[in-house]
Amino acid sequence: MKVLFLDTVHPILSERLTAAGMTCVDASGQPATEGVTAHPDADGIVLRSRIRVDGDLLDRLPHLKFICRSGAGLENIDLDAAQGRGIRVFNSPEGNRDAVGEHALGMLLSLLHMLRQADQSVRQGEWDREGHRGVELSARTVGIVGYGHMGSAFAEKLTGMGCRILAHDPYRNDIDGALNGRVHAADLDTLHKEADIVSLHCNLTDETRGMVDADWLSRFQKPVVLMNTARGPIVRTEALLDALDRGSVVCAALDVFDREASSFEHVQGGDATWQRLLAHPRVQVSPHVAGWTEESYVKLSSVLADKVLAEFGG
Repeated sequence: MKVLFLDTVHPILSERLTAAGMTCVDASGQPATEGVTAHPDADGIVLRSRIRVDGDLLDRLPHLKFICRSGAGLENIDLDAAQGRGIRVFNSPEGNRDAVGEHALGMLLSLLHMLRQADQSVRQGEWDREGHRGVELSARTVGIVGYGHMGSAFAEKLTGMGCRILAHDPYRNDIDGALNGRVHAADLDTLHKEADIVSLHCNLTDETRGMVDADWLSRFQKPVVLMNTARGPIVRTEALLDALDRGSVVCAALDVFDREASSFEHVQGGDATWQRLLAHPRVQVSPHVAGWTEESYVKLSSVLADKVLAEFGG
């Protein structure tokens, strides 16, 4: 079998596939269309987020049996087109779930204890202890929207913090009582009523795109902390900023943004909304790195190797 690498991933994937007798071709240094044109006999392709896999591309790979997406999201792949051609699609959310869970917890603790502001204050020669009095996570109710690999990983990290955990996922019926009874299933109305903190971990779909808008944010019964380590377009930035200014959102932590490029390698900043976001004193940001650790880089590819070899290794 020939496997065409259209993006750069950890070499453990090609090493393991090669050891199993497959031929791995590195086309990551050229446009995807050129790689596909040069290797129309590929049985598998490997990519990340920047390449759009649609029916036209699949038609140019008539022998294709599988697609490997390094990472969790599948919004760049036309799943219906792949399924209609009998092509298996593998992703690897298991590989960076712990990284995302830890990053989300780190951002949350930084917000609650005002660590960024305290650091900046001391560096400016101030010693304002009262002005940086934090609040404890153990006294809060955390609502998790989306209880897949990432949401459940965040819940696992929270179980040692003593907080109450609510989880909402309309596509799962096995949430209630998870993690030895620490997680409680909840509908959105309950989250809007009871949550102090809301963390987004849902996939980007037609249903979730723009879900967190002015109306969604207005439903909370008390001021909340909002976190997004999932996908940027789930949150409408202007609506979030307006909610922050009104005080209905206390503070926010964002690792993803609605103006990111499809590759996640840069953001279309510079406009007034973006500048307003960066200038806001109660917003903490990071450059889409929640799942980006030394360990996850290896695990993302190792998980894909496991899946491919389990189905095609023979």
